[in-house]
Amino acid sequence: MDTLLLSAWQYITLHWRGLLGTLWLVLGIYLAVRITLQRRAPAATMAWVLALSLISPVGIVIYHFFGPQKVKRQSLRRISSQARLRSRYDMRRVLVEDPELPDWALQHSQMIDASCGIPPSNCKAVDVINGGGATLQAIVQQISMARFHVHLEYYIFAADQTGEQLIDALVAALQRGVKVRLLVDDVGSADFVGRKGRDLRERFIAAGGELAIFHPTRFDVFWRPMLNLRTHRKIVVCDGWVGFTGGINITDTENEILFPETSYRDTHLRMEGSAVRWLQYVFLEDWAYATDQHAFEPEIFAAATGVCGEHAVHVVASGPDSSGQAIHHSVLHAINIAQQRVWLTTPYFVPTEPTWYALLNAALRGIDVKILVPERSDSYWVTMAARSYFKNLYDAGAEVYAYRGPMLHAKTLIVDDNYSMVGSANFDNRSFLLNFEVCVVLYSEDLTKKLADMFVQDLFKANRIDCLPEKKPWYETLAESVARLFSPLL
Repeated sequence: MDTLLLSAWQYITLHWRGLLGTLWLVLGIYLAVRITLQRRAPAATMAWVLALSLISPVGIVIYHFFGPQKVKRQSLRRISSQARLRSRYDMRRVLVEDPELPDWALQHSQMIDASCGIPPSNCKAVDVINGGGATLQAIVQQISMARFHVHLEYYIFAADQTGEQLIDALVAALQRGVKVRLLVDDVGSADFVGRKGRDLRERFIAAGGELAIFHPTRFDVFWRPMLNLRTHRKIVVCDGWVGFTGGINITDTENEILFPETSYRDTHLRMEGSAVRWLQYVFLEDWAYATDQHAFEPEIFAAATGVCGEHAVHVVASGPDSSGQAIHHSVLHAINIAQQRVWLTTPYFVPTEPTWYALLNAALRGIDVKILVPERSDSYWVTMAARSYFKNLYDAGAEVYAYRGPMLHAKTLIVDDNYSMVGSANFDNRSFLLNFEVCVVLYSEDLTKKLADMFVQDLFKANRIDCLPEKKPWYETLAESVARLFSPLL
């Protein structure tokens, strides 16, 4: 036995280079096959194959923890009038509506319905809110008036002053007998679900609140954690009739009341009316998935009033559990049908190939295309990747602006005079294809004008980007090109 081991060791020491090369090749082929079988976008597949094959031995570890994943969610798309998730047919029976849509919006609305199973709806009132502090005040005020239940879902729920203020409001609601469910993402809300947030969590749970964690990232040798596929949604629903959604998380970094000089610039919506029941529906899907609890109170859906709301809206939900890509398709179609303008605000501009060409084509056919991004986002490589697209947009006639103030975090799309979208989705691969997101399409001239006015005000704090190549150092061009090569992974 000792002789055999000695011979093996001698062989390895003599031929270690060849053995290492063989291992590199075998692992590279294995990774390429595994990633190809995912059947994702060719650009993303090639980026993963290239990146992991170049570091093949390490790549197997990276792929295990960060590689492309699919999620299978069972017992979803099922909900009934008795507050139990059963079927989409039951859901339509509960929430049947026939909102009046303009003729141009009928096909767009039909596409959203077919992609995510949510029909168009109405709102009695929609308020556009600028800033996290103002949004927090509106949410706290609404929670103070809740009678039956409050449901919250957040990507970032921080254990800081903002998080504490919201927990105080929720505990007060619990003490009045209101049912409160809080769903937070394990990665985005790491400090709240960790040691730092223990006191806040314990106070919330001790008062009777229900807390659930979306995709816990437990590490061990055999179990593959869900480091991707996060819930990036921001949802608050009070009594099934008043809801909030948009881009704003619960964190001091987005609270302009606490930190007026450094807080993020962001946009949120307050909605009142029957459309909020579809935000409720999205929350209940995620809650049922995270907790395996499907039984809810009889009044979980507010009763229909029979009165059509003033605003026709469409809640759009997407995630890796569905091939519908509802938000991706909605953005793409909205840009393609634009007749006058496309004004986009996004903190992360890393477009998919279809949306990239849609913007280019819109600019080439004379549409007023304006894109507002942060001067520097909170990710260096995302910033570099975004800049790699600006030259082509500039040449096509589009205008790109860099916001000079604190981090720009708003996610809005304005098309012509009567279409706008606000939500949690960034203009990037991660939001379109990997994360669970929710947006609201507003078929409203008044609301679109409000968002357009906010866009113009933001432009006063922005510089138009001059993309003449002679003004850019070669090393910046190289960094942008490398970032763009791996943009499907960002």
